[in-house]
Amino acid sequence: MKYKNRIIQISCDGGAATGKSTGAKIIAKKYKLAFLSSGLLYRYAGYLILKYKPKNIDSFLKKKFHQLDYIKLNKIKLHSPKISMFTSKIARKSNIRNILKKFQKDFIKKNKGCVLEGRDASTKIMPDSDLKFFFICNLNVAAKRRYKELKKNSKNINLKEVKLALYKRNLSDMTRKISPLQKHPDAVVVDTGKLNKQAMKTKMSKYIEKILRKKYGN
Repeated sequence: MKYKNRIIQISCDGGAATGKSTGAKIIAKKYKLAFLSSGLLYRYAGYLILKYKPKNIDSFLKKKFHQLDYIKLNKIKLHSPKISMFTSKIARKSNIRNILKKFQKDFIKKNKGCVLEGRDASTKIMPDSDLKFFFICNLNVAAKRRYKELKKNSKNINLKEVKLALYKRNLSDMTRKISPLQKHPDAVVVDTGKLNKQAMKTKMSKYIEKILRKKYGN
């Protein structure tokens, strides 16, 4: 099936280091869809607050996100334990969530065919998405994955500390009152602890192809 002019909206949720960003990017590339990581937006917000310590956080973030060139975020080191824990704290604040939610909603309006990845993409931001995926991964596997990622930029990284940080982050995200991390009833579970990238791509593609056939025929 050719994917040009095939519009589909896909949401991907899951805990920290479950491979949801990798999976979302793979299918976005394959099906020529716009990609947005809401987690990266929150990390950027945390990074900005820690760096500039603004007196009025709301107006500061509104200005920064109004001017934001999303592509440039990949050039900033946002995956540090400090930023991760701070991001978890600010993700509990409704005022900050509303600012970032607006950015995400504007992105969806602009890009009809898209893949949105995060922790509440399916349940809050894009509940009407054509297809929903929920990523899970054994904590030990996730910790090793994140450890290898962090090790590239810092030698002072401890695997036990990374594992504990992931556990705390996921617990915080699942227990917060506002938009907690939870599986949408319609979501397809993707266990990345048992799948390599190719197997992940194959599994996700099977469900995407089914939706595309329903919408556009063979």
